[in-house]
Amino acid sequence: MDIDEDILREIEKEIQEIKSRIGVDRKTLNEVFDRPTLLAFGKLISDRLIDYVDFPISTGKEANVFRAVSPRGKIIAVKVYRVATSNFRRMIYYIEGDPRFSTIEKSKREIVHQWVRKEYKNLEILNNLKIPAPEPIRAWKNILVMSYIGDEISPAPLLKSVRLKNPKPVYDEIMGYIKKMYVEGDLIHSDLSEYNILYFEDTPYLIDLAQGVISEHPMAMEFLRRDIRNIVNYFRKYGIESDAEKIFNEIIKTK
Repeated sequence: MDIDEDILREIEKEIQEIKSRIGVDRKTLNEVFDRPTLLAFGKLISDRLIDYVDFPISTGKEANVFRAVSPRGKIIAVKVYRVATSNFRRMIYYIEGDPRFSTIEKSKREIVHQWVRKEYKNLEILNNLKIPAPEPIRAWKNILVMSYIGDEISPAPLLKSVRLKNPKPVYDEIMGYIKKMYVEGDLIHSDLSEYNILYFEDTPYLIDLAQGVISEHPMAMEFLRRDIRNIVNYFRKYGIESDAEKIFNEIIKTK
């Protein structure tokens, strides 16, 4: 047996050991955790960031979010982007106009890796601004490790799934996030809606920040206008009437 076969056998053994730490069904395991992802996951295990994956929290077109446990027993969230099903044109559209990511590699996998790093950096900005959002822990390859929002029984629900008893303070808080992100953090979510906000312990948390852009992006103002309009439209169901364009103009004047 030559050395290449020995190395291959060791890799296969390592992959099997990694699979044993992922508590998901075989279909999810095969669809999400391909060989490169398993090896990336192995790196996070060896760095003692992850002990094992518990169960899926959410499934999207491009990524799955899992509840996981750290070696110290802390519940964390692990977001795994699927290279095979990612919308690369969409990713490049948001990355190319962002001067923080001036180089776009041709490799689809590298585009996803940049996308993950982008989400990590944007979450860092929110955490520095004290805007409620998952705390980023590590971006590695196509995997983002972050803090878990929820209790031991279940993850926090999306805003769209919650019936707010007192919606006006929540509306005001989210609009405050949008303004603070733009004015103090030079960041625009770019896809904000009731589908990208968690609601936990009477607090809205912003999630899914990968497409977030800074004001230098050529479409930044349109993204900001869209974020405001989405929130205004959603809260109309609670009888809250606002002028989205007026709010947009007031926000951009304060920077």
